[in-house]
Amino acid sequence: MVELQIDIVSDVSCPWCIIGYNSLQLALSQLSKEVSADITWHPFELNPSMPAEGQDVNEHLGQKYGIDSAQIEQNRAAIKQRGLSVGYEFGHRGGGRIYNTFDAHRLLHWAKQENKQTELKLALFDLYFKESGNPSDHQQLLNTVRKIGLDTDTAAAILSADTYAQDVRKEQQHYQTMGISSVPAVIVNNKHLISGGQPAEVFANALRQISKEQAQAQAQAQA
Repeated sequence: MVELQIDIVSDVSCPWCIIGYNSLQLALSQLSKEVSADITWHPFELNPSMPAEGQDVNEHLGQKYGIDSAQIEQNRAAIKQRGLSVGYEFGHRGGGRIYNTFDAHRLLHWAKQENKQTELKLALFDLYFKESGNPSDHQQLLNTVRKIGLDTDTAAAILSADTYAQDVRKEQQHYQTMGISSVPAVIVNNKHLISGGQPAEVFANALRQISKEQAQAQAQAQA
């Protein structure tokens, strides 16, 4: 059994990030007798300058990508279908608003120390995509923290101050200097980059090859 280190750079309001994660999980299940993975999430803000009140999603996408409402709906339908293909139902947002996610990333940094980072990340995806929630609203964040069994008093103290803000910004800068400008970015063993919400077979083929290389390198080191 080969253990791989997998770092995922993503944002909680990125649909392709949950699609990519579910695809990765399908690949890991296919390789369960060969490969195990230690997964860590890292922050990326799709919209770091987004104001507190957020922005209408369709308006935002039109401004950012120069696409019209028909193209937006076509893309949304394709994303929903891809989600279903990997076991994720996006719910019925049909637009809605997009928000700043910096505070969510601060809580994710803390959740890593509590060994609940992936649980919180998945719950935050659900908050935004399934519940049409606001991941910048402190009460909604605290409700999400409570759902997965983390301490809400600690979370409230983090949110009321600037706790972990510097850590999150440092991580963001680190991955930006590495050339990460879109997400999801899946980095295996600190050197192999798999970009985007790839199909499970793409992840499986890549992980199988990387695990073989790692096993060979370990065998040579022990020879």
